[in-house]
Amino acid sequence: MASAEHHGLVTIYGSGTKQDVLRIAGAQHASSVVVTPSTDDTAVLCTLSVRELNPKAKVVASVRESENRHLLLQSGADSVVTSAETAGRLLGLATVTPTVVEMMEDLLSPNEGFSVAERAVREFEVGSNPRHLADIVLAVLRNNELHRVDTADAYALKPGDRLLYIKHEMQQAAEDSDEDEDEGN
Repeated sequence: MASAEHHGLVTIYGSGTKQDVLRIAGAQHASSVVVTPSTDDTAVLCTLSVRELNPKAKVVASVRESENRHLLLQSGADSVVTSAETAGRLLGLATVTPTVVEMMEDLLSPNEGFSVAERAVREFEVGSNPRHLADIVLAVLRNNELHRVDTADAYALKPGDRLLYIKHEMQQAAEDSDEDEDEGN
């Protein structure tokens, strides 16, 4: 919390399981809420409290043990990250191929090098196989369902699809530059 305050962020000390603390934090008006307590049972209670206060917010929660993932989803989380298993996989992978872990860290660090991004399918891409696009596409999001690029469901892009792809920092700079030029015309 001290680090957040040091960076100029507003902090609130209290339990995320308490409605009054969540109200002070503005959870009832938030478009997204991230729930990351130190125990899984607290994560479930926090998620229930947030969901009761704000039924429309996107709630993302972390869970330590994968066996509790379904409890967070039943409590109202839209997305759940299993932190202990993810960290364990990366630690194990680092003993065999540390450069792969270094690349994974790069992909998870926004605005530095490579990152995983999401964008809408462009009109001229409809009907195309996502494997043949200039971007390195990992998956297609269609009707809120994720399809890996190597599955039959992702063989041809449809209007309204969204792509999960690998973006490079330089690509973002070029996109920003294109937007600036469009606004100037």
